[in-house]
Amino acid sequence: MAEVTNSTPLKVVKPKASRDDWTMRAFMVMIGAYLLIALAFPLYIMLSKSFENKDGIFIGVENYIKYFSTPALFNSIENSVTISIITMVITVTLAFIYAYALTRSCMRFKGFFKIMAMIPILVPSLLPGIGLIYMFGKQGYMKWLLFGETIYGPLGIVIAEVFFTFPHALLIIMTALSISDARLYEAATVLRAPKWKIFWTVTLPSARYGLISAAFVVFTLVITDFGVPKVIGGQYNVLAVDIYKQVIGQQNFSMGAVVSVVLLIPAIFAFFIDRQVQKKQVAQLSARAVPFEPKPDSKFDALMMSYSGFIVLIIVTILATCQFAALVKFWPYNLSLGFQHYNFDLMDGGGWDSYYNSIQMALWTAAVGTTVVFTGAYMVEKGRGFQQGRTLFQFLAMMPMAVPGMVLGLSYIFFFNNPDNPFNFIYGTMAILVVSTVTHFYTVAHLTAMTALKQMDKEFESVSQSLQQPFYKMFLKVTVPVCSPAILEIAIYLFVNAMTTVSAVVFIYSYHTQLASVAVLNMDDAGDIAPAAAMGMMIFYTNAAARLLHAVVSKYMEKKTQAWRQR
Repeated sequence: MAEVTNSTPLKVVKPKASRDDWTMRAFMVMIGAYLLIALAFPLYIMLSKSFENKDGIFIGVENYIKYFSTPALFNSIENSVTISIITMVITVTLAFIYAYALTRSCMRFKGFFKIMAMIPILVPSLLPGIGLIYMFGKQGYMKWLLFGETIYGPLGIVIAEVFFTFPHALLIIMTALSISDARLYEAATVLRAPKWKIFWTVTLPSARYGLISAAFVVFTLVITDFGVPKVIGGQYNVLAVDIYKQVIGQQNFSMGAVVSVVLLIPAIFAFFIDRQVQKKQVAQLSARAVPFEPKPDSKFDALMMSYSGFIVLIIVTILATCQFAALVKFWPYNLSLGFQHYNFDLMDGGGWDSYYNSIQMALWTAAVGTTVVFTGAYMVEKGRGFQQGRTLFQFLAMMPMAVPGMVLGLSYIFFFNNPDNPFNFIYGTMAILVVSTVTHFYTVAHLTAMTALKQMDKEFESVSQSLQQPFYKMFLKVTVPVCSPAILEIAIYLFVNAMTTVSAVVFIYSYHTQLASVAVLNMDDAGDIAPAAAMGMMIFYTNAAARLLHAVVSKYMEKKTQAWRQR
C-alpha cells in the first residue's frame, strides 16, 4: 500500500487577543505616543531648524559650514571631548579604588563611607563649581595649592566634574565587583599566584564590563553637563555652554540647533557603545558559585580606610565650604555669621518662590513619572503579542538616555512654542517642566522598572487569566506590592533629579515657574555667589530629607509587602 504524504504546511495557530490584551496594548500605545510627542517630534523639529536661517528659511548646510569655519565654536568640540576623557579616566580610577575598598576589604564603617560617597548626587552640578571658587579662586583660602595656576578653566571643570560624576561611576563598579565567584580566587591561591597577578587575571576581567559601562556613563554626563563649565569654565568654551550662549546670549536659535546636533553625536555614540558592551556581558555567577567574602588584612584594611576617608574629606570640604560661604556676611573680609544670603527675594534669582516651585515640580515629576514609567514597563514586559509595537516602545524608552538636557530643552522651544501646535497651551507652565524632566530621566527609571518586573514569573499572569481576573486587579493587588521597592526607588530618583536639573529646564521656565536650580545659575551670573551657594545648599538639604523619608517609607513598605521573601 502506497504511503500517503501531506505536503500542506501546518498553520501556526495564534491565540486570539483578549479584551485585556487590547487594553494593555492601548495603554502602551498611549505612553508610546507620549514619548513621540515629548521626545521624537521635538528632536525632529530641532534638527529641521538647524537647516534654516533666523527667518525660518531653508538654507541647507550653510549653518554647519559657518559653525565648522568659526574657530571659537569649532574648538568647543575638542575642549568638550578632552575634558570628558580626562574626567572619565580620573573618575573611573578613583571610583574603582573606592568600590574595591567597599567590596574587597574588611575595613570598618562601610555603610558610612557608602552613604557619604552618594552625597554629590543630591546637589546641582553648579554647586561644586561654586565651592571650588571659594576654595581656589582669587580670594580662595586654598589657592596656594595651585602654585599660581587658575581654577577658572579646564582644571576647575575637571575637578568639579569628578565630584559630580563620582557616585554614578561608583554605583556601577560596586555592582560589578560585588558579583564574584570565590572559587576562582581559591584556585588562584592554590596555584600560588601572587596577589598582583590575581588582581590582573581574575578581578579586572570579571569587572571589565562594569568599568567600561562606568567610563561611558561618566563621559556622557560630562560632555552634556552645563552647570559646571558655566560656573567655573571661564573662557574655556564647551558645547553645552555654547548652546546657552547662542540661544540666550545672541538669540541665534538656528546656530543653537546646530550646536545641539553636534553635541548629540558624541552622546549618542557613547550611549550605543555602552549598550553594545552590556549586550556582550555574560553571567559572572553560576548556580554553583560561592559568594566572595574578603578576609581581614590589617595593613590593607587600614590603607583602604585611609583612602576612603580622604575621598570623603574632599566631598565634605567642598560642601562645608559652600555652607560656610552662604552664612558669612562678606567673604573673606567679614566672616561673622548670619542668614542675610538666604533672603532670596532680594536677589536676582527668583526668590523663595523658585525654591517652592522646585519642590512642587519635583513632587509632580515623581508622581506622574513613576506612574507613567512603571505602567509602560508593565505593558511591555507582561503584555502578549504585538511584538513590533513592544520593540518600538523599547526603542523610544531608550532614546532619552542619549539626549542631552540642553538639546531637549531647546527642542521644546521649537516644538511647544509654535502657536500651531495643539500642545502649545503647556508652554510656560509647570506642566512643560514636568514633561521635560520625566522625559529627560525616563530611561533609567524604565530600566529599573523592567528589572523588577523581570524578576516576577510570567505564571502570575497565567494564573490570573485562568481565574478570569482582569489584568488591572493582578497589576494593583500583586505586581505593585511586589515591586514596591523598585517603585519607590523610581520615585526618589525622579524627585532628586528634578530638584537638581538645570540643563533640561533652563530654556523653558517662565517668570512664574522659575526653579531653584535655575535661580542658582541666575544669582551666580549676577555676581551673587554667596546667595547662589545658599540656594544650592537648600536643594541639598531638601534632597537629603527626601532620601531619609524614602528610607523610612521603604522600610515600612518592606515589612508590609515583602514579608513573603523571608523564610
